[in-house]
Amino acid sequence: MGATESAIQSLIRRAASAYTAGPNIEDARDVCERLAREGISSTVCYWDIYADRPELVSQAYLGLLGTVANQNCYLSVKAPAVRFDFELLKKVLEEARPLNAIVHFDAMAPDTVDQTFDLIKRAREIYPRLGCTLPGRWSRSLADADRAIDLGLRVRVVKGEWRGIDDDETDPRVGFINIINRLAGRAIHVAVATHNTPIARLSLQLLKDAGTPCELELLYGLPQQPLLKIARAFGVRARMYVPYGYAGLPYRIKQAVRSPRILGWFLHDLFRGR
Repeated sequence: MGATESAIQSLIRRAASAYTAGPNIEDARDVCERLAREGISSTVCYWDIYADRPELVSQAYLGLLGTVANQNCYLSVKAPAVRFDFELLKKVLEEARPLNAIVHFDAMAPDTVDQTFDLIKRAREIYPRLGCTLPGRWSRSLADADRAIDLGLRVRVVKGEWRGIDDDETDPRVGFINIINRLAGRAIHVAVATHNTPIARLSLQLLKDAGTPCELELLYGLPQQPLLKIARAFGVRARMYVPYGYAGLPYRIKQAVRSPRILGWFLHDLFRGR
């Protein structure tokens, strides 16, 4: 890695720190406790780096279950981070069972989806309180919504970060609402994970009209007050996704070249990053 690339990566890590509770598990616990005092639920996750061994990641998940036990909180995991190792996941599920804790699978790259669902299917044989995430930008997510419904999973709907395989793409906003419509009246629970206020309102209205239990989920570090007002207006739970560790930004730096708004976000995050 050259000096220029190294410097850029250092700036990205500094800006990204605005979206994590901090580098340590204690940081995540502190944030979740503060949110609980404010009446906001949370989901916690360890944001791993590529070099992390699967065993280290699973130990981080096990440690986070202590936070889940003490707050209105659930655990998010990333199947690729444990290399889809069922035995490592099984240890997490066995610890989650006495706590009655939800274990939720985050959405990752599109080539990991089928492996993740295979892992969830095996996991459900020993522990049922599971969830998955569906990105609106992939056309395939409609079929995956049916899979989630059949498995009795809680579902989080997001716009999506990764491009679909072989141009499996749709407008993320349109796709988001299409998934909500597919889940409404059929899923056991839906988390509307967006900071887009019109999409949040429409999604919650569709789910409430269908009698589907739902909540609004936000990313720690992004503006939240307008969304919290929407949650209160609809009488649904507001939840914050609280990661700890090191990770990338929730937008792509290369997009900043084409978008002054994104460049503004990056500079704002850079100077407020810890």
